[in-house]
Amino acid sequence: MSGSRILEVAELDLRLAPYDWPFAAERAGEIQSHWEKRSKAQPSLFNGRILLMSRHAFETRADGKTVLCGDYFETDFAAFLAWRDFGFPGAGVCNGFSMAALQGSDGAFLLGEMASHTASAGAIYFAAGTPDRQDVFGERVDLTASVTRELEEETGIAAAETTFGANWIVVDAPPRVACMKIMRLAVPAAAAKARIEDFLARQTHAELAAMHVMRSADDVLPARTLDFVRDFLSYAMAQRSVG
Repeated sequence: MSGSRILEVAELDLRLAPYDWPFAAERAGEIQSHWEKRSKAQPSLFNGRILLMSRHAFETRADGKTVLCGDYFETDFAAFLAWRDFGFPGAGVCNGFSMAALQGSDGAFLLGEMASHTASAGAIYFAAGTPDRQDVFGERVDLTASVTRELEEETGIAAAETTFGANWIVVDAPPRVACMKIMRLAVPAAAAKARIEDFLARQTHAELAAMHVMRSADDVLPARTLDFVRDFLSYAMAQRSVG
């Protein structure tokens, strides 16, 4: 384990709230220069609006179950990308996102390899995306809406084809807060991999280049799989073995 804190969470209570991000204001010139450099190298990058967390906390409900509470604010992708590439300067702000932990009927997990035109080219992780305005309903930020949309957009698999795990498994690894939802398929991982890669081959600008099946910790490629993903896989595989 890398030191991530992993919690089983029954509920997400997340809201959009006003916040002035010092990094975006104080380093606007650097952000613009960085964006020009990155977008020149990867012209398909799009400077859309995304949501980041200004605060988060874990609270206990009256029934003893854990709730992740937090506030989100809106910024642009260029600021987020610079913040990430500069090593996440500043304290407090986190990238709080959901991931579809896609699992075959045989218990193996399916992870995607990001395509060369994306901002995370070559990285291996689950279908995911930083939330945006599409995931805001009233003042609430809905990561279930985010994770189901990202799963279908990236893999062609609809949420209705899966069975959701009862809880979220949250990997609290600031500046990342990864809300993992196990989504189980009725077919083995190898069959799902073939179907998804056929879907990817028919897309003009697929976000994923390939799928990887991971049946054990030995299948993980550390150089291309971020710590929080490896921590989740270690946890989930251990739970699977116990089950």
